[in-house]
Amino acid sequence: MSQPPTTASRDQLRRVISPPDLVVITRVRMQEVMDDAVQRGRITRGAAVELVTDLLARGRSQADDLLADLEQLLGRGPVEAAGLGPEFPIVGYDDLTAAEVVVELDGMADDHLRKVREYERANANRKTVLGAVERKLNSPPT
Repeated sequence: MSQPPTTASRDQLRRVISPPDLVVITRVRMQEVMDDAVQRGRITRGAAVELVTDLLARGRSQADDLLADLEQLLGRGPVEAAGLGPEFPIVGYDDLTAAEVVVELDGMADDHLRKVREYERANANRKTVLGAVERKLNSPPT
């Protein structure tokens, strides 16, 4: 079930993607600029190739880092060290209020409820969430 982005999610996203710090330029456009600089005699062909190669390598590395940060924010990335990962039953868990988490528990399988309980105990430890999980785990099957 997709949730609208919360204010906290937007704030986190703005920390990852800061428009003044983010520049998008294609390899083709970069090559055009370098070709023009070579043609004007401002840089040698070898230096231009070296510069483009270095910029592309750095750009790919930064793009990979950015994607990893975004995946982590969306709850899809490798954040197992924090207790969440792609298998965690509630996407965007850390951005949800206790009431929102309780709503997400409806119809959840026992193994997922135990994952939520374990993570909640180790982090926010909200009594409302833990109580709801315990009630669902201890209620008779319907």
